[in-house]
Order: sequence, then structure tokens, then C-alpha cells
Amino acid sequence: MTFDQMTTDRSRKYDLEERTGKFGEEVIKFSKTVPATAIGLPLISQLVRAGTRVGANYCQANDAYSKKDFS
Repeated sequence: MTFDQMTTDRSRKYDLEERTGKFGEEVIKFSKTVPATAIGLPLISQLVRAGTRVGANYCQANDAYSKKDFS
């Protein structure tokens, strides 16, 4: 990787709300490929909850006004 590429990567603005939403969608899409067996169903459920919670946590933290909002 060249210096110019590294500089461009660092200055590139990321929309975390969009990225975390996309991540949640991809987790759901992947979970549909896991076999719905006695072992798979609880794992699918946990995977979807954890994968979609990332976006919810980001939005909550982003909307907080003070440290007390995190309690």
C-alpha cells in the first residue's frame, strides 16, 4: 500500500449508521443459510440478536447527550 492510498483511506468518511445497518442485513441473510436444526435454531437466534444489536447500540450512543445517558 502506498502512502497516498493510506492517506486516502484515513481521510475517507465512513457512515457508521449505514455500515452497521448493512452489517445487520448481511447477518440476517447469512442466518438464513444455517440449517434450522435443534442446535442451529438457538445459534441463529443469538446470531441475529447480536448482529443487529451493533447498529442499535451505535444509534443509541450517537444520540446520547451526556455520560448519564449511557447508564
